[in-house]
Amino acid sequence: MTRPALFRYFRTSPEIIRLAVMTYVRYPLSLRNVEDLPHERGIDVTHETVRFWWNRFGTIFAAEIRRNRVDAMRHFQHLRWHLDEVFVKINGVKHYLWRAVDHEGEVLESFVTKRRDKKAALKFLRTSLRRHGLVETIITDRLAS
Repeated sequence: MTRPALFRYFRTSPEIIRLAVMTYVRYPLSLRNVEDLPHERGIDVTHETVRFWWNRFGTIFAAEIRRNRVDAMRHFQHLRWHLDEVFVKINGVKHYLWRAVDHEGEVLESFVTKRRDKKAALKFLRTSLRRHGLVETIITDRLAS
């Protein structure tokens, strides 16, 4: 069996690394709890090792999950997005946070701008549609812009 280049310098099998990191990401467990789960199955891994794996592979696995989810959502026919804008203060200055949320409650895109106008709204909508594909229904909260 060939090892992926991503796990080249690790003695632990890639399946164990992926399982430990994904368990830490998916469930609200501490590093010590994640350490106990493989230990029950005869695999000795310290919580520091799990933390190191999370720092090393967490963003890679998250990007992979996001990419697979976007690809799957492109083929889903009954897409519905909720668009909303929220006023936020950043360093005492009022900004506008635009969000697109899908039918499952997952935040697809977020965009912060200083202006609240048609140009900003169209830019946000264009980038969202380009990244996540066409949508059947868009529900807004009667955005003025």
